[in-house]
Amino acid sequence: MSETPADVPPDNPSPSIEGKVVVVTGASAGIGAAAAIALAQRGARLAVVGRSPTKTAEIAKRTGGRAFVADFARLGEVRRLGEELRAYYPRIDILANNAGLFSRRREVTEDGHELTFQVNHLAPFLLTNLLLDRLGPGSRIITTSSRAQLVGRIDRLDLESAHRYLAFQVYGTTKLENVLFSSELARRVAPRGISSVAFHPGTVRSEFGRRGGLAVELFYKSPLRYVFMLSPEEGADTLVWLATAPQGEGWSSGGYYAKRRLAPTARQAHDPALASWLWAHSAEVVGLE
Repeated sequence: MSETPADVPPDNPSPSIEGKVVVVTGASAGIGAAAAIALAQRGARLAVVGRSPTKTAEIAKRTGGRAFVADFARLGEVRRLGEELRAYYPRIDILANNAGLFSRRREVTEDGHELTFQVNHLAPFLLTNLLLDRLGPGSRIITTSSRAQLVGRIDRLDLESAHRYLAFQVYGTTKLENVLFSSELARRVAPRGISSVAFHPGTVRSEFGRRGGLAVELFYKSPLRYVFMLSPEEGADTLVWLATAPQGEGWSSGGYYAKRRLAPTARQAHDPALASWLWAHSAEVVGLE
């Protein structure tokens, strides 16, 4: 498949990231798709990762990229995805960990983990570690978090919400885990010249609410979404900015951003011991050295 985005209309093509390899997960719809299209317009070579084969192929065709299909609710598929990306790309310049979900009910995956925790945290943690040797000086890892991290709370004794499941708090906790993962990653990869950042995209009109229950799903589909929600393109803006702006021009590794500005984080996000513990626990859970 061609990797020249010939059918992508020009739209503010500067700054250019011509020829750089960009992996975007959750890219079959929403802000992932919008970011992939915007980055292709700036000259990137896209690896479009999604759960739906049809939608992922459509975005790959629009961007001139290559489609990779994986369901993050299955860690075996995440491992397979890592192998496929490693086989196809000797170097990855930007890894955008964007895939995620919100689930109103507690569900357990075939791997034995709470679904939201696995898809939002364990899967991107595993994929990033599988691809680290494909990243080098100047590479960036961008993780989609959320302002919901402010209501998150990590309980080391009940990390997978087996005893108490409040859907929005569980989602917020996984987004807090994204911030902790991103900051700990920044510390670990700094000697290699790699950057790691997290960001809040805003509340975006997308398919995100499809597992949030009837009320949430109806709101996401109602005309009110045009009043209270951002377009996918607006939601992708900070991701595209973090992927293209030179470091030091408004952002630095280890930060958490919203609307292209450094943003507040939950108290636990400032606990380096907790970040280190979460990394070690996650590595053990997914079977990494």
